[in-house]
Amino acid sequence: MALSRPARLAALATAAASFCLIAASPAPAPGAPGIGDPYFPQLGNGGYDALHYDLGIAYDPATDRLDGTTTVTARATRALSSFDLDLQQLTVTGVQVNGRRAEFTRDEDELRVTPRGPLSKGRDFTVSVTYGGVPEPLSGPIVFGSEYGWMKTDDGVFVACEPNAASTWFPSSDHPSDKATYDIRIKAPTGLTGVSNGRLVSTTTRGGSTYTHWRESKPMATYLATATIGKFDVRTGRTPSGIPVYVAIDPVLQDQNAVDVYAVTAEATDYWASLFGPYPFEETGAIVDDMPEAGFSLEVQSKPAYSAVRSESTIVHELAHQWFGDSVSVEQWKDIWLNEGFATYAQWLWAEHRGTRSAHDSFLAGYDSRPADSTFWQTLPGDPQRDTMFASAVYQRGAMTLQVLRERIGDDAFFRLLPAWTKLHRYGNADTADFVRLAEKVSGQQLDDLFDTWLFTAGKPALPTA
Repeated sequence: MALSRPARLAALATAAASFCLIAASPAPAPGAPGIGDPYFPQLGNGGYDALHYDLGIAYDPATDRLDGTTTVTARATRALSSFDLDLQQLTVTGVQVNGRRAEFTRDEDELRVTPRGPLSKGRDFTVSVTYGGVPEPLSGPIVFGSEYGWMKTDDGVFVACEPNAASTWFPSSDHPSDKATYDIRIKAPTGLTGVSNGRLVSTTTRGGSTYTHWRESKPMATYLATATIGKFDVRTGRTPSGIPVYVAIDPVLQDQNAVDVYAVTAEATDYWASLFGPYPFEETGAIVDDMPEAGFSLEVQSKPAYSAVRSESTIVHELAHQWFGDSVSVEQWKDIWLNEGFATYAQWLWAEHRGTRSAHDSFLAGYDSRPADSTFWQTLPGDPQRDTMFASAVYQRGAMTLQVLRERIGDDAFFRLLPAWTKLHRYGNADTADFVRLAEKVSGQQLDDLFDTWLFTAGKPALPTA
């Protein structure tokens, strides 16, 4: 069929336009090996958004060996020729992308994956990694000088990974700005229980092994994932308001706990929901393990993990994190006061609730106990630096900031602000500037001076004048 001259011109114009569109599309390129967090530049990965993790792990306490297959469902945010996952120490034996074998290389803690063909922008893909080895905990000054991550216990393992240890036991985009949902399947010797996030889907026993399948249906930061394994006495039930509770306690500690972990967990979950907004997850609870070497607890999503429980105040702190840190997560690690300052302030609110001390008196006690020349006042909670990101000032001065804010804007505005914050950023990420903007909107006041003084200025601030 012959085309007329006008038709030929139209066809040429269409072809030229198509060529321009093709030429304008970015060529596939490697994804970045980190998101550029100033504290951990190589954590997380660019070029895709993790959507879901399906973890299958088998752990042998006798040898401390972990074998696993992790499948990540992700969405490409640009055309990718290759992309990275974070994985520390463990040996990779195979990688597949969309069910087809893919090439991979290692560069220290980066696993670079090259699929057989480029991945289109906006398209979902899966990457499955088979790996194994003996996970090692991390150490250093960051977490109070303690080891953290995958920590061997007498009967299993205690897994608490903040801030950068999730990638010691599964390949991931290991940064809180890249949250995803999870299925976590744990194989352990019969007699041991694997406890993880969300709700328990199933438990089966066969061939000398017990398999537990957990599902976290709400977005979760990698550092909040756990696969703690050991001997546990488990108690389940519901809070007075009806929220499911799952509490697992190492039997070694049953008679040593000074508090009723189950009762306080149920009560505090409901009380925080009345102040902070609806509980954000399907289940609340606790994992209490005999791990004295850790010396800390962590706000594991839906089930805080405690290396023994030292006080009721510890429980209410970690449960407050379910709103401040877990549901609303930091955009970068320098914003960590949004987690720790808020959870510490929750401890002051709990004492106020109990009638033992007002939040104002808790503020004064901390303020008066530290002289002006104390190094405490030199740490800036709004940007504390990596190795001091869990310094006491991040907790205490962060909480002081909230009390000063409460007294500036009044109780009515302050207790409208807290649930407004958790609602606005529910299951997402936020930073300090976001909180300042919301506080100014809710209160109708200009508050830059308050936050600059208490979060970003070295030295002991003067007490606010009445």
